[in-house]
Amino acid sequence: MKIAETEGIKLRRSYKRTLPELTKAQHNRTHPKRRKKARKAAKKLKTIAGALIRELERKLTEEALQKYSAKLELFDKVVQQKRNDKNKIYSLHEVEVSCIGKGKENKKYEFGQKASIAVTRNSGIVVSALSFKNAPYDGHTLPAVLEQVEKLTGKRPSDCTTDRGYRGNKTIGETNINIPGPPKAKASPYEKSKQ
Repeated sequence: MKIAETEGIKLRRSYKRTLPELTKAQHNRTHPKRRKKARKAAKKLKTIAGALIRELERKLTEEALQKYSAKLELFDKVVQQKRNDKNKIYSLHEVEVSCIGKGKENKKYEFGQKASIAVTRNSGIVVSALSFKNAPYDGHTLPAVLEQVEKLTGKRPSDCTTDRGYRGNKTIGETNINIPGPPKAKASPYEKSKQ
């Protein structure tokens, strides 16, 4: 709608009253009593978005179409994507955002980019910070992190301590990877934190 306003195009229908109602219907969509209504609202929102995109494409001049072609393609891709598609778009503002499965009951998924930060053991100085696209497995990010540490500090660390999310490799090049095992049932809080 902002594109239409900017270009001075009068849309057949603005949906200014319908859209807020449909957005409200999406609230708490996993609740059994609201699921059907939410699904219906999502379908209608998709239909409206498709109609607005097609109307814009019809009414925009050739010059304006070229100007907004990237945006219109992005909108069209979002409308066309299905639940099980690969490389879905989760955010119009940050297209690189991906879905990261956390596997936790209260927060199953997180949206963003995976980041890896390396700090020194004693002083806690940050010696590497990298972000990764497409949410790779934590263990696969270690070689790139160690490479950056070597580039910035001038030497490769002999030992690297990580959490259990980095399971897999025991050594990468000359660096030993230390991964703590699960704590014993009888372990005291001190023993757990030390490990």
